[in-house]
Amino acid sequence: MVTVAAGLDRPHNAFGAVRLALALLVVVSHGFSVTTGAVLDEPLARLTGYTLGEHAVNGFFAVSGFLVTMSLLRRGPRDYVVARALRIAPGLIAATLVVSLGLGSLTTALPLPAYWADPGLWRFVQGTLTTFKSNAALPGVFSDNPFRFPMGTVWTLKYEVLCYLGLLAAGLLGTLRWRWLCPLLIAGLAVALAAAGLRAGEMPKGLETSLRLPLIFATGAALFLYADRAPLSWPLALAGLVLAALLHGTALYPPVLFLAEAYAVLCLGLIPPVRHPALDPRADLSYGTYLYGWPVQQALHALMPAASAWVLLGPSLVLTLAVAALSWHVVERPALGWKARLIGKRVAAA
Repeated sequence: MVTVAAGLDRPHNAFGAVRLALALLVVVSHGFSVTTGAVLDEPLARLTGYTLGEHAVNGFFAVSGFLVTMSLLRRGPRDYVVARALRIAPGLIAATLVVSLGLGSLTTALPLPAYWADPGLWRFVQGTLTTFKSNAALPGVFSDNPFRFPMGTVWTLKYEVLCYLGLLAAGLLGTLRWRWLCPLLIAGLAVALAAAGLRAGEMPKGLETSLRLPLIFATGAALFLYADRAPLSWPLALAGLVLAALLHGTALYPPVLFLAEAYAVLCLGLIPPVRHPALDPRADLSYGTYLYGWPVQQALHALMPAASAWVLLGPSLVLTLAVAALSWHVVERPALGWKARLIGKRVAAA
């Protein structure tokens, strides 16, 4: 039996390729809603009850829960905070300024002096950077698009940061030593999600999200905490997905689906069908792809409002990857260099 620990010991895991693929799936998914304004126009939403983008975000949280738990336990709380802050903040700050001051200035219907003087511009910057607000519009920007907001994906960062803080609190309190608490948390969240599905009427999306993402993050964390025992098995992953499909339409469907997806994504990262150094690229374009995909698609739709989602998909993917590469080389990689220097100095001093 191949365990998670054995998968980690192998060279060249596929997490880099998995994260980039997930980010690109988010861009593909948003191609439909950006052009029509209707999320359910995306084919997968009708088949599974969730969009391709939601499935991809599930994968992100599973990988994140796994990797940041490893980071905390191997580096300690102080270096964990430095690493998380320098991975999230520089890219977000740069993207917010590029979109609001750069793209916004180029596409606003207002005169440029009026745009820069409009309080809405600075409220957008403040709201995006402090509360990860993703439904705020810029003055005169994308006024004719189905959705006016230019950074529609940053809302997930709020849940990501909350999960980081919860994990940090568990580490500081020493409760990660009692690893059985993590499966207990997963069970509680899964039961709460199933119980919420038994309510009359459709479950509020906010309630589902507030249970779904921590559940998946905790599942990733548990698989690392139990790395010495947890098996990595494609038959087990496929069985979980099949079980979820059989439960479609019941209250058990969401928690079983999310647990199965989390496990399958981590199998894909640790025991990929093909193992090659190319699947572990040195340039991590996933974060930039995730941040810039939506504004790129919004801009393309504003330029070509009659074009369908399929027509805009190719150009949006190419442009997003180009901007993500620029973000990596100019902002994200230098920030990670600071992380290495800060952590290295602390270790040397100790």
